[in-house]
Amino acid sequence: MSTARTWAVALTGVDGHLVEVEADLSNQTPEFKIIGLPDKALGEAVQRVHNACKNAGLDLPRRRLTVNLSPASLPKHGSGFDLSIAVSTLAAGGLIARRSISGTVHIGELGLDGRLRPVPGILPAVFAAARAGFDRVIVPKANEDEARLVPGVDVRAAASLAEVAAWHGADVAVPEVVAVDAAVVEPLHEEPLELADVVGQPEAVDALMIAAAGGHHLLLSGPPGAGKTMLARRLPGILPRLTEEEALEVAAIRSLSGDAVTRLDAAPPLESPHHSASVAALVGGGSRAARPGAIARAHRGVLFLDEAAEFSRVALDALRQPLESGAIEVHRAGFTARFPARFQLVLAMNPCPCGNHGVRGAECVCPPMAIRRYATRLSGPLRDRVDIDLPVARVAMNRAAEGRRSPLTSAEARERVSAARARASERWRATPWRRNAEVPGTWLRQGALRLGPAVRAPLDRALERGALTLRGYDRVLRLAWTMADITGCDMPGLDEVGRALHLRRGMTQ
Repeated sequence: MSTARTWAVALTGVDGHLVEVEADLSNQTPEFKIIGLPDKALGEAVQRVHNACKNAGLDLPRRRLTVNLSPASLPKHGSGFDLSIAVSTLAAGGLIARRSISGTVHIGELGLDGRLRPVPGILPAVFAAARAGFDRVIVPKANEDEARLVPGVDVRAAASLAEVAAWHGADVAVPEVVAVDAAVVEPLHEEPLELADVVGQPEAVDALMIAAAGGHHLLLSGPPGAGKTMLARRLPGILPRLTEEEALEVAAIRSLSGDAVTRLDAAPPLESPHHSASVAALVGGGSRAARPGAIARAHRGVLFLDEAAEFSRVALDALRQPLESGAIEVHRAGFTARFPARFQLVLAMNPCPCGNHGVRGAECVCPPMAIRRYATRLSGPLRDRVDIDLPVARVAMNRAAEGRRSPLTSAEARERVSAARARASERWRATPWRRNAEVPGTWLRQGALRLGPAVRAPLDRALERGALTLRGYDRVLRLAWTMADITGCDMPGLDEVGRALHLRRGMTQ
């Protein structure tokens, strides 16, 4: 028998699919061919595998060699299949044990000298192998720490093809090879910013805590220097720490982005793309393999769009679908990738192009048409998905001189936010939702959780006048429930509904 089989992983977004790599030798004109819907990078594996085997002292037989990647209908991308192709061809030629490779998943790119190079997406690939029932995975040495984050899997890290072949019974000398460093950069972890550093913005701090407690989206509008960016960047610091499962989800997306993942980070991520970012930079994509964009990288954290009105209209409208579904889909001609995208959106914008419209003592040079046009850069459907519309004014000189900082520290605010989320989680324990912002409006407008007529009266009037859409009505209800959770009330009252309506429609209205 001249056929040998092993396994690799094809990634589509964060989803991994096990691929059976089978090699077959036949007594025909020497040729090396890969079939099974490989892309260009994978098709070039023929030369990499041939040279790597030769330089490792493992010459392939001069016969017709066919490698099939099954299922053939699944697109395969990238160079991470090199190692599995090499060991299957060596086993087909009788140089290593067929039985040994049949129950092992091999992931890695080969250099021409036989060294194993790291590849992105190791964490979701090893996850996929574990879910499929495999308990042994061989990865490049540079990806070892990342692969070991998956529990219950025997991870073996190798620096060269010869080392892998020796594990599988080949009679080959294993040279002392310096492992290839990961061709990725460890992301910079900044210390969380302190909420107590905020001066003279008690209403904004209160709204920030409400947004954190319920998972609500937030729009900060005001002139330059009012502290919009300062407030937004402190939101991740008051969010509850990620659970191990959530941290693994975030780490998997970072791995697909090409970041080095050596440990689990419990801090919620913060993504802040520049306003010149394209739609592809926000949504993600790629011509061959899908890479997550800023929307997916903000999963379980905060997506902050500073100078939101300067983003292209198409890029902003791309946010609407993930805000509702909690996921983003990337469609290309050859594949469709789905990434989780459950994040909190924070938008910051000026009142006009020059930033001085409505500011006391400042002169606005923008014509009325330009002011109106600037305000409509955020479409109505996108604004309707924002729970809190918070105007932020510049801090008065007397407050700044007094140096009155926020009475709440980030740690204290995080404790209150965690307590409020615990109340909400207990209330929704029999449902798929855990945060108030995720609960469908029908659950809040009907049944046992429906508020009394007197409490609903301001909302009903706003809906009848057309000041609120039904989606906005539901979002005010969610805000009211979050305020009740913060104060420890069993149900929202008229005060919570009034404050929620106030935040929803903007404090200056």
